[in-house]
Amino acid sequence: MTLPPHPDSRSSLPAFIVALACTGVGAGLGGAGLALLLHGVQHIAYGYSTTHLIGAESFLQGVSAASSERRLAVLAACGLIAGVGWAALYRFGKPLISIRKAVASSDPRMPVVSTIVHALLQIITVALGSPLGREVAPREIGSLLAGRIAARAGLAVDDCRLLVACGAGAGLAAVYNVPLGGAVFVIEVLLGTFAPRAIVAAIVTSTIAAVVAWIGLGNEQQYVVPAFRSSMALTVWAALCGPLFGLAARFFVMLTSSARANAPRGSRLIILSLLNFVVIGVLVGHFPQLAGNGKGAAALSFGGDVNISLAATLLMLKVTIEASSLRAGAEGGLLTPGLTNGALLAVVLAGVWNHLLPGVPAGAAAIIGAGAFLAASMQMPLTAVVLIIEFTHANHDLLFPLMLAVGGSVAMYYAIPQLQARLHAVASAPEALPSGRA
Repeated sequence: MTLPPHPDSRSSLPAFIVALACTGVGAGLGGAGLALLLHGVQHIAYGYSTTHLIGAESFLQGVSAASSERRLAVLAACGLIAGVGWAALYRFGKPLISIRKAVASSDPRMPVVSTIVHALLQIITVALGSPLGREVAPREIGSLLAGRIAARAGLAVDDCRLLVACGAGAGLAAVYNVPLGGAVFVIEVLLGTFAPRAIVAAIVTSTIAAVVAWIGLGNEQQYVVPAFRSSMALTVWAALCGPLFGLAARFFVMLTSSARANAPRGSRLIILSLLNFVVIGVLVGHFPQLAGNGKGAAALSFGGDVNISLAATLLMLKVTIEASSLRAGAEGGLLTPGLTNGALLAVVLAGVWNHLLPGVPAGAAAIIGAGAFLAASMQMPLTAVVLIIEFTHANHDLLFPLMLAVGGSVAMYYAIPQLQARLHAVASAPEALPSGRA
């Protein structure tokens, strides 16, 4: 039987170090396993690169080569698996515990079977073409393992929480090969502290997990982009368009939050999920870029291979099917979908800009827009900047326009509720009668 967390505020150093190492290794193996499962399901479903789990052919290429009929059949199967799977999980499984709730709990252990099933459903449905992200699954597995390791080691409650948060960051680091991004995610998003103990723990676990994942996934970057360099035109564009990404991110968060809050349960989940993914299958028959979490569309945007009209069309459709999938009851993250939405929006904005003042490369704008939208939509500006740099290995001088855009985007995101409150106060205030009048 797993031991409960020790009530003391600080654990013994040897036990804490061993627990950190085990968490990093476990999250790395778990993340690599989930990534390999994702590739395997993708290759079988769409019939490409069937002899290599990690090959030169991308998911977008595989989907594009498949017939429209096969795309529709795969997405219909995705809807059936999603509907039946999540309906059964909610009906028969133990209640799920989110990572945030686990980190804030006095006993941060998560239910084993329910968490594993939840993670596997996310990976399988994304592999089949769900427009949601796959990053939550490895974070959940990392946190699940960390909670059990911490309790078994008899760590203090505070260190158990710290380890669970580090497990989530390590899972993120493993699947995307972003050790610094995983560590900053823990510090900024999950813990909200820059205490030395938390920083060291996050860096150690994320680095170990990323290196362990190389065994199955290799030491590869997520996106290969041209060697863009900053310019005055790009910097001015980033500064002026930054707030627009924040405005778009606020709309996106409102839309997806409402969709999640109204997701069905029981038989309605099965029916709506099947209908939703059949419609997505029809759309993917015409636009293969819509299949999956958006990595293919993001890669095209970063390479400058998407024109304004296609980018606008994909953006509109992607936002729609992301929200509809959440509304139908599917689960998944919004990291890569948000990144892709920002990249596509940036292509549109850069295209309009270049009609008036040429000089902004669409690919560079897409990288900046991806970071700005991601920073605001997930309320993690530092993590977004680090992730974009680790995802793309972009030249460091792109940091200047990237940080300007991120600053403007996040500022606008948080300013919108204040502006709405002021407008509401002004509109609801009674009109004062003119003085001296009867």
